[in-house]
Amino acid sequence: MADADADTPSDAGGDATDGSPTAPTGGLVVPVEPTPTLRATIAHVVETAVEGGFATIHLVEIASWRNGDPDAEDRANEAVRVLERAEAWANSDLDDTDGERPQVTVVTEVIGADEYLFGPDDYVDTLAAYAETHDADTVILDPEYTPVGNTTLLQPLEFALSNTDLRVETAPVTRPTRRERLRSEATGKRFVAMFGVSLAFYFVLGDPLYWFDWVTGVATAAIVSITLSRVSFDAEPAFPRTPLRVLRGLLYVPVLLFEIIKANLEVARVILDPRLPIEPSMNRMRVIVGSGLPLMTLANSITLTPGTLTVRARDSDLYVHSLIPAARDGLFDGSLERWTRFIYYGRSAARLPSPRERDDCAILQGPDATDELPIAATDGGATVRARDARQDGEAADATDATDAAESRDGRDDRREPTEGADE
Repeated sequence: MADADADTPSDAGGDATDGSPTAPTGGLVVPVEPTPTLRATIAHVVETAVEGGFATIHLVEIASWRNGDPDAEDRANEAVRVLERAEAWANSDLDDTDGERPQVTVVTEVIGADEYLFGPDDYVDTLAAYAETHDADTVILDPEYTPVGNTTLLQPLEFALSNTDLRVETAPVTRPTRRERLRSEATGKRFVAMFGVSLAFYFVLGDPLYWFDWVTGVATAAIVSITLSRVSFDAEPAFPRTPLRVLRGLLYVPVLLFEIIKANLEVARVILDPRLPIEPSMNRMRVIVGSGLPLMTLANSITLTPGTLTVRARDSDLYVHSLIPAARDGLFDGSLERWTRFIYYGRSAARLPSPRERDDCAILQGPDATDELPIAATDGGATVRARDARQDGEAADATDATDAAESRDGRDDRREPTEGADE
């Protein structure tokens, strides 16, 4: 009987009731953001770690900024404060465990701040690399986890994590009921910024010297600010960052107009001279401008320039159709990307290498193609080249079969006269 009791802790995987508990192994990785469900998620993580025999709980915040950005230090300090709060909760729950405190260590770290992360794939790569480095094989997600601060990426993030070797679990906690509505009492920096932008745009269309335009302009700007100020900015306007971005954006306007005029002349020259080449192609360019408004600015600037059209923006990759080789070369030289970085991050960010220098560009069509066109076919998501190769193979098989059938028919035809002669 004593032997059976002694074997019980080992059979239970370390859940000992008598004697010293077996030291747990492995690790849990928990991406952390300040959400309404973070406290409940931490409680579930501690419970899972104790019951599952995990040695370490890794609380990590995946940076949605990059080291060197103007506000990187403030955002990093805020992330550290969130991690410290989550660590305190986890240690408190471990201390409150019945009996001896479990042998579970809680560690915190900010990861991914050395490069721009643009979407679920980049977040997953960073998270998987951290888990592999620290011998962790399980990820627990907060159901309200929002790494980029705007829309919840849990579903695509969970889907992307399913393609790794990590075991993924969503914390079974109750989500708070949130009622989204437009509020007339919207105030603060976002309200003031939206009011100023709306009023300035109204005066561009109207007459700032006419008193009636002032009355209608102020009323219109107030209505727009009340209804849209809560949803129109992905970051809180700040001084002096926001005014500097506006001033740099004004400097960018004549540069963009110059690029548009130059591209118009190049395209018109090619159209009027039939000896000059027109080589339509699809191109991919991985850009380093950040997500949200900077990426939208660059994509629209490329589209406004004749000869290039942004077809798709996926994470940090822009898929751009170019009409002539000069347009493609200008795209890869990264002039518009540099100016976009200048607008949002200043002169130091504009000195980064171009996509061509970083080898972050590819031609996806034509005789100069350097990469496959990543457009999924309807038959299982095969790429265009793979699909074409399969179709070519099927066509070759069909041709061989036809030749074989014709060969058999020919042999049969040759035999028929012989049989007729014998008769």
